[in-house]
Amino acid sequence: MDRLDHRVFDQLRPVRMQRRFTKTAAGSVLVSAGETMVLCTASVVEKVPPWMEADGRGWVTAEYRMLPGSTAPRAARADRPDGRATEIQRLIGRSLRSVVHLDQLGPRTIYLDCDVLQADGGTRTLSITGAYVALYDALRSIRDILPDPSRLPLNDSVAAVSVGLVEGQPMLDLCYQEDFAAQVDMNLVMTGSGRFIEIQGTGEEATFSEEQLVHFLALGKKGIRELTAHQNEALNERAFA
Repeated sequence: MDRLDHRVFDQLRPVRMQRRFTKTAAGSVLVSAGETMVLCTASVVEKVPPWMEADGRGWVTAEYRMLPGSTAPRAARADRPDGRATEIQRLIGRSLRSVVHLDQLGPRTIYLDCDVLQADGGTRTLSITGAYVALYDALRSIRDILPDPSRLPLNDSVAAVSVGLVEGQPMLDLCYQEDFAAQVDMNLVMTGSGRFIEIQGTGEEATFSEEQLVHFLALGKKGIRELTAHQNEALNERAFA
């Protein structure tokens, strides 16, 4: 079938990453995939949550919001996250924590703020992909005060992408209209070295077979490899082994 933006079924939307988009955060990137656009910032705070104070370890957490002008009709501005935003920011936080050596971070917290400027599907996956770039720059900015300044406290990179079944066709990186029409919707979070962090898959009034699941995973892995290459190009760093 012909996709709305004329991509082939296994093609990502055009990805753009503009690092250091803001000057005040330790790390920031404006990341876009097609018409979806997210500002990801990473801020370093020299304290940890009270329940971690005795551990000597650091913490990484996230907040996610859809800004009022990101959708039509206008999304309401909320001081507190709704159920969907809470779910997504928890996903972002645990995805990034999975590749950070918290014991090597020192007693400090890195806050990852993901603000959706324009939404056309895939906001949670793009937030994770961009948050890694912001996190990397934030860690690089405090390298001299880390317990081991010789290396960043990371064991891998992280990226995420959506896959789905639309009119019987498996597809990679769904835009909003494709996501809305999908019989199966799945989000994959993976490391740059190819290990799974999280798989969220749902049949929308439909079911899917084991064979289709294997196809979805293969599509997602292809997308993650390409997104990891975009991250490395933006950071001008080699991929983790």
